[in-house]
Amino acid sequence: MTDLVHADEFSSDDLPGRAVLVQTEFASTPDENEDLNELRELTVSCGVEIAGVLFARSGTPNAGTYIGTGKAEELRDLVQEKEANLVIFNHRLTPSQERSLTEIAGCRVIDRVELILNIFARRARTYEGKLQVELARLTHLSTMLVRGWTHLERQKGGFGLRGGPGEKQIELDRREIHEQIERIGRELEDVRRTRRESRKTRQKRSVPVVSLVGYTNAGKSTLFNFLTGAGVYAADQLFATLDTTLRMIHLDVAGNVMVSDTVGFIRHLPHDLIDAFRATLEETREATLLLEVIDSHDERLESNIREVEKVLSEVGAENVPRIRVYNKIDLADGVSPHIARNGEGKIESVWLSAMTGEGTELLRKAVAEFLDPVIVKFTLRILPAAGGVLSELYGLGAVRSVAWQDDGSAAVEGCLPEKDFARLAARDGCEITAHSRSDHSGEPEGAGGGSAQYEGSPVLAG
Repeated sequence: MTDLVHADEFSSDDLPGRAVLVQTEFASTPDENEDLNELRELTVSCGVEIAGVLFARSGTPNAGTYIGTGKAEELRDLVQEKEANLVIFNHRLTPSQERSLTEIAGCRVIDRVELILNIFARRARTYEGKLQVELARLTHLSTMLVRGWTHLERQKGGFGLRGGPGEKQIELDRREIHEQIERIGRELEDVRRTRRESRKTRQKRSVPVVSLVGYTNAGKSTLFNFLTGAGVYAADQLFATLDTTLRMIHLDVAGNVMVSDTVGFIRHLPHDLIDAFRATLEETREATLLLEVIDSHDERLESNIREVEKVLSEVGAENVPRIRVYNKIDLADGVSPHIARNGEGKIESVWLSAMTGEGTELLRKAVAEFLDPVIVKFTLRILPAAGGVLSELYGLGAVRSVAWQDDGSAAVEGCLPEKDFARLAARDGCEITAHSRSDHSGEPEGAGGGSAQYEGSPVLAG
């Protein structure tokens, strides 16, 4: 039996050190032509040195070698000249094309999908992330099994049997892979069940979720760190982070907000990965607001936006309210931080630099304006018999300070959405000492007994 490859097959150690990149352009499918600069960035992200580039232009892909026999021989010569030991195609290859090219080039040949899988395997850190990468890897591997049994696949079985030993072995391998896929599917479902329960809890507490989405390397993690102080790994490379990170923050006038950082998108993201990461990506569908982070300095800006739109549509998040965040304005001349609105006065985009912090205050205000709840800042006196109210306030993250009195009561300062405040303040054993209502402008709409300033951490001034 062939050795089924495990997760480390796609580690950087498994990829040889010098690669020839193959960039193809076909007149019949202009929309499928991939970006060479992006392939370079993906390759470098795997720690592979780029030895050379072969350009191939044709009307349509060749069924046998993708680039045609003449170009395949040219590729072999370039591999030998550059002393390369790996070839990376910027398009998806069929198993037979990969096999033919490997025989001609005399070294390992992989495509864009396998390269991205390699990066995902390197970057996944959480249990769920590793399971999702393994699921995508096995799904991809199941389509490539024919490579390992080329020496047997044409043998004919005796006694009226159609297939040979190779075909039988492939079926055994496929069965084993299918069993592994089912096992991982069950483990992922357990993780997803926990995720769903957490989401239900947030919904019960009326905590809005703001999800950062965008093309890979647009600066999502840097912005996430600036907003939350989370310390998530951020680097100038594709797919620097894979695992979804959630952090609760507090906006002075909008209350508690859950912020999530998700995996970045990429042009023609392999469906194996979309399917495997569907549960993670579907978190965006449940968000209250999407912040679509865009690299404003990228010449591929419009194309990147279209790719993000495509993936969001695939996971059912195309109708979630969205604010576009044009990042990296520090790299452009003459662009200052600002908010752009449509004809109705609604916020459409915010221009900022997550690296320098310029304009991030505008983003906080934009989020608060979108959420637009009426927030009540309050001081409550809670009698000992109503201790459950204090517990619930803590559970809602609404408590800013507590001062215990001699009679056992608690003077509690905090803030809540108006509907939650009205419900809790009406409970027996609660006395309203002071309260004030504010909208997203931060100006009090009215007060009873005055208002107070509160401290919390982290606090994002709205």
